[in-house]
Amino acid sequence: MDSKIALFQTCGFNFLLLWLRLAYGDMSYSFPEEMKRGSLIGHVAKDLGLGTGALSSRRARIDTDGSDTRYCDINLDNGELIVAERIDREVLCGGKASCILKHELVLENPLELHRISLHIQDVNDNSPQFNEELIHIEIQESADRGARYVIEEAHDADIGQNSVQQYSLKKNDHFVLAANGNTIELVLDKELDREKQHEINLLLTALDGGSPQRSGTVVIHVTVLDANDNAPLFSQFGCGIALFSKLSGLL
Repeated sequence: MDSKIALFQTCGFNFLLLWLRLAYGDMSYSFPEEMKRGSLIGHVAKDLGLGTGALSSRRARIDTDGSDTRYCDINLDNGELIVAERIDREVLCGGKASCILKHELVLENPLELHRISLHIQDVNDNSPQFNEELIHIEIQESADRGARYVIEEAHDADIGQNSVQQYSLKKNDHFVLAANGNTIELVLDKELDREKQHEINLLLTALDGGSPQRSGTVVIHVTVLDANDNAPLFSQFGCGIALFSKLSGLL
């Protein structure tokens, strides 16, 4: 039993030494998403200190790490690492702050392995969006000035500065906007009067911080509900009829 354990430890140690001889270290490259196929990522031959012809003679190739898609490739003629497939950061990494793709550079004769980390940078290729095209709100005309009404925030598939940064409300007679982080509120700035205006349409815009800046809009439809704020009134003609009827009854 002891001999088997010793043999296992020896084999494991030899495998570790072999792996250390083969794996010569990592290479890391950072570049934006959505680059065209064939776009330059980096100079592999230069970074490895190899002549351009060495990559071809040593049959250099890129292997994927846990993925069937190879997003980069090597131009054996000039030693450049290039984009092989369109990279959509949002599809691959969603809203994660860091998006890294792992590949391996394989060189033969002698065998070498170099791990390649592709750091995918976000570009502002998505606009802010609201969940609905039209938001409906009902407000009593008796609502006090300063009353607040929460509006659902917009969402942006991009991250960081390219995500939603600010909101604006088109100027109107009754409402102003209050935005604090992810909380968006309409604030009643002037009292409502249903008898003068029973429906109000407001335009809310969400803007990101990218360059060029992108935006998304939503219409807020406010229905002003009636309140019992008016006493019954007789018209002049109605008062005349009432007085005539009363006098007739006295005759």
